[in-house]
Amino acid sequence: MLNIALPKGRLGDKVYDMLASIGYDCPGYYEQNRKLVFESPEKNVRYLLVKPSDVAIYVEHHAADVGIVGKDILMENKSDVYELLDLNIGKCRMAVAAPEGYVEDPDRTLRVATKYVNVAKDFYAKKNRDIQIIKLNGSIELAPILGLTDVIVDIVETGSTLRENNLKVIEEFQDISARFIANKTSFKFENEMISKMLKELGEQIK
Repeated sequence: MLNIALPKGRLGDKVYDMLASIGYDCPGYYEQNRKLVFESPEKNVRYLLVKPSDVAIYVEHHAADVGIVGKDILMENKSDVYELLDLNIGKCRMAVAAPEGYVEDPDRTLRVATKYVNVAKDFYAKKNRDIQIIKLNGSIELAPILGLTDVIVDIVETGSTLRENNLKVIEEFQDISARFIANKTSFKFENEMISKMLKELGEQIK
């Protein structure tokens, strides 16, 4: 069976619907239970429901053959997988945001709050900018409001949360969306099935 790692939640459901529509449906997927594994022997697929940030780990370490994961997670974790297709869903942007009226002092180390430590480091390294990163896992918008940091680096979808907290986007630097990824060994030895799924998924993209 081809093991498919899906992120739990709305994105995973959306991708499952895409896969089901091209013949990879799995009885019981939408049953109200706590199961994390769903198999369809007739379709030769097994779905694994995992935390979104763990999808690439399962795929990289061959617990899953393919998976769907946000580009932000691939960038942050520097996952050693094949990125095969942009599914054009779950779209947002990686951005730098700061309080309204903020003016950067280029002579001072920039304090940055983010959960995307590697993304922020890579972004500012290209600018040769000295930074101090404070890693936060939630409510990142609070950091500049309370003076903990100057700016934040985070994903932005509508920007409403920023506006409600008197923050504004200073710079957007990466489009983010869901990506179809594959384990490198699986892609070599299960290529026929993965390539077929890749082609059929590609035809679903609007």
